[in-house]
Amino acid sequence: MSASSLRGIRERVEGLPQVLFPFLVWWPQVNRETLRSDVIAAITGATIVLPQGIAFAAIAGLPAQYGLYTAMITPIAAALFGSSMYLVSGPTTAISALLLAALAGKYTPGSEAYVSAALALTLMVGLIQFGFGLARLGRLVSFVSHSVMIGFTAGAAILIGLSQVRHALGISLPRPEHLFEFVLGVVDAIPQIHGLSLIIAAVTLITAVIVRIYRPKWPNYVLALVVGGGLSFLLDGAGNGVKGVGIIPSVFPEISLPTNPGATFKDLSQSALAIAIIGLLEAVSIAKALSLKGNTPLDSNQEIVGQGLSNIFGSFFSAYVGSGSFTRSGLNYEAGAKTPLAAIMSSIILLMILFLVAPLFAYLPIPAMAGAIILVAYKLIDFKTFRHLIISSKSETMIARIQLASATLPTVCDVRQRCPCVSHRLM
Repeated sequence: MSASSLRGIRERVEGLPQVLFPFLVWWPQVNRETLRSDVIAAITGATIVLPQGIAFAAIAGLPAQYGLYTAMITPIAAALFGSSMYLVSGPTTAISALLLAALAGKYTPGSEAYVSAALALTLMVGLIQFGFGLARLGRLVSFVSHSVMIGFTAGAAILIGLSQVRHALGISLPRPEHLFEFVLGVVDAIPQIHGLSLIIAAVTLITAVIVRIYRPKWPNYVLALVVGGGLSFLLDGAGNGVKGVGIIPSVFPEISLPTNPGATFKDLSQSALAIAIIGLLEAVSIAKALSLKGNTPLDSNQEIVGQGLSNIFGSFFSAYVGSGSFTRSGLNYEAGAKTPLAAIMSSIILLMILFLVAPLFAYLPIPAMAGAIILVAYKLIDFKTFRHLIISSKSETMIARIQLASATLPTVCDVRQRCPCVSHRLM
């Protein structure tokens, strides 16, 4: 055997631990400075995910605690075995809705059988995703251009921002995916706008901006939420119609095993495949967008492995299907996270919150969180790169615009009802 062959074998053997345990790649980067930044980002993320976890569980047809389980368990495995420095996994709107669609016709939402089927489906999704990772299908994502990712990021950010308008105004609105009805809803509801909710949301947003400008090293989102919460307390927001997060159950994830897996797997195999693919596209697209924004490396195939393991691991701890969360990942990046340790610490802090100070978060005003999330959505739009594309390349600009339109396509027309698009008629 030649010397070059021996050297190649030695390099592969020496690199094996990092392949099996990818966290060994970023762990040496952890120091006092990165730890401080990660802790701030973790506290911010844990605060935001509290109401999100409960809301997403409701969308999925599950009791509230299962959304919190997913927010605690899924990010840990995804951070340890994934590749992104900023991606935070957990419950998402799209995956929660897909889970409900897959199970509601067969089980009663919220029932014991429904919960068991949801956990079995989560395990199936994780196994499929892990299989995709072993097959190294992550390479396909490398064909996605920078312009596509810029457009995707902007489209997702717009949807996130619009989804928070109803909370900031304290009114009921149609979903922002239907822009026509959404705009009409805003116009019709102007007389019903809850003034105090709007003030709290605006003060929270402005506080975050001011702290970001004049004290960039301070945790601007956390401070903004404190100011918004304090303002609500001083003005008796709870007594004047300002909605709060509400009582959060102080629970610890329970060990779970799918019951009657054979029948469940047979009934849900097609749904599991669809959810697995959509979840991977969601997670890897977000991871790549943030890696480009933060100029950090990304191994798409390793990220797929991490997503698969996060769902496999989560299914045994009462977590339902998770994926990359655009809101939490964007907030993680904007809050200054430096390593995946931020996502892990966020889960730990969330658990501590649930045990120690859950009653206090019942008073956290939802409009304050809406103001913070709207700012996150705005910051995720890369206006500088858009301007550069417009000046330098018409073709790349067109690609970015098409992706932006496709990412927000449901907001441009009412899906399945009035849309003349061929793609929508096929949905």
